[in-house]
Amino acid sequence: MKIKELHLLSDNIIETELFYNNVLNVKTEEKSPNTVSFNVGSTKMIFIQTKTNINPVYHFAFDIPNNKFEEAFEWMKARTQLIPVIDENNFVSKFDLWNAKSFYFYDNNLNLLELICRFDVNNETKKPFDSSSILYASEIGIVSESASQTANFLTNKYGIKEFTKQAGTDSFTALGDDYGLLVLVNNQRNWFPTNDLAKSFPSKIVFDNEANDNYILEIE
Repeated sequence: MKIKELHLLSDNIIETELFYNNVLNVKTEEKSPNTVSFNVGSTKMIFIQTKTNINPVYHFAFDIPNNKFEEAFEWMKARTQLIPVIDENNFVSKFDLWNAKSFYFYDNNLNLLELICRFDVNNETKKPFDSSSILYASEIGIVSESASQTANFLTNKYGIKEFTKQAGTDSFTALGDDYGLLVLVNNQRNWFPTNDLAKSFPSKIVFDNEANDNYILEIE
């Protein structure tokens, strides 16, 4: 599965543009009084100005080449504050079941961003790490009252299968594959590794499946 576009709300698209330009170092692709968009790797990120401040926050992850983790870590650490995992001295999260590791940081909206290496994906590069090394959005969080019920609904509607590397539960289920995941959590769960309670906000996700059919998932 590939995530082609993410349409997300923001209370301040001016500050959002500054963050993605100056911290993540990606250029603005399009802007209007109410929207701003960027291409982060092959994924288009579109932020839409809210009409009233509702503090919308999301969790999403970007894949990076699996031989560039240390370079990416140091590059990002020099640009913004990273979020500790477990204790104040550890900033790296290892996912043994997924054969992956990652680190986290916030954007200006307090969206929880993650850069992740997946070691079962062949994406090594000799190029020094910079913003152009970010490959694509590979995860987006979806919050509901029941992750398992939402998973059943999405599987029936879009044919997305449960991620084979981790069995789902009622509070956490991942749908997709190593290239793209819908991360389903219930609304009583925090976004790891923070104490931020997962909440649902309107969004639109454009993705394709194994047959390269484009789908649009809109969350109200």
